[in-house]
Amino acid sequence: MDTQESLDLVKRNTAETVKDEELEEMLSGDETPTAYIGYAPTGTMHIGHFTTVRKIADFVDAGFEFRFLLADVHAELDIEKTPRQLVEARTEYYREAIGAMLEVAGIDEEDVEFVRGSSFQHDTDYQKGYMQIMEETTVNRMKRAVNEVVRHSDSMKCSGLLYSAMQIMDCASPGLNVDVAYGGLDQRRIYMLGREVLPQIGEEKPTCVFAPLLSGLTGGKMSASDESSKIEVHDSDEEIRDKINQAYCPAGEAEDNGVLEYLQHLVFPVVEDRGEAFEVERLEEHGGDLSYESYRPVEEDYTDGELHPADLKEAVANELVNLIAPVRNRLDEKQELMAEAYPEQYG
Repeated sequence: MDTQESLDLVKRNTAETVKDEELEEMLSGDETPTAYIGYAPTGTMHIGHFTTVRKIADFVDAGFEFRFLLADVHAELDIEKTPRQLVEARTEYYREAIGAMLEVAGIDEEDVEFVRGSSFQHDTDYQKGYMQIMEETTVNRMKRAVNEVVRHSDSMKCSGLLYSAMQIMDCASPGLNVDVAYGGLDQRRIYMLGREVLPQIGEEKPTCVFAPLLSGLTGGKMSASDESSKIEVHDSDEEIRDKINQAYCPAGEAEDNGVLEYLQHLVFPVVEDRGEAFEVERLEEHGGDLSYESYRPVEEDYTDGELHPADLKEAVANELVNLIAPVRNRLDEKQELMAEAYPEQYG
């Protein structure tokens, strides 16, 4: 695979890269580039996590070494989402869930490295680094950076500000040793602040790759507090089908259409990697079955009125059931861990 092919693979299904020329330079160099994504083990995992985990296959195939940061210290800082006594169990849960998603996406777990934040974030040099970062920015700037990540209110805890400084320092820490930070667009302000501040304390700024934020099934932004707006990896086959059948999916409209976004960012990359097609079953009087080898023709048929919402929903639901069932089954074998991590739901 040449440099341009690798670059195209890394950029596939992303919202933004900062910057392309930095990615191209590292992909054309002699050293193996490294990338990471960080998850703070807070709530249970859902389809938004699954789409970003699947993307790791593109990084690996493009020649990256990839690391998962299990950000247990960050979870402790985001106290309104995770009681401190549950962080350890939730970290173990995230490790299991991510491993299951990697397997479904066709990624060998040996091709990625898992790193706990607590394994390096208490080191003296690391702490000195994030204190220098906080010295180089203002409270208002740090608060704006973390606004879309940490749950906050008028009485927001100071720990939320430390959250941002630590996430920036993660990019420069030998504990991770990464060239590229990968995350959702909600992380953008943190990493852009990092690109500005890290050189001021003598550290390299990270190249950034941002994943789009999926629309919710009820329309608008996916909400962690609205169960009907997203598919959980614990949802049963029936629950998945019900959520998709009831999803906001107006005929002929692709904008804010969560069903199409699930298809584009999760289903198609997996079926394409398997050398398969996306199949839509229809009655002969409705035009007969359809088969698609890439996403764009699906969207074109949908916006042109050639593909009905009911047929699209049924086909997408079938694919999601097949993808999510193995993840759910692996987690079902960890009932004791689930009860420990989420006692109110599974205890």
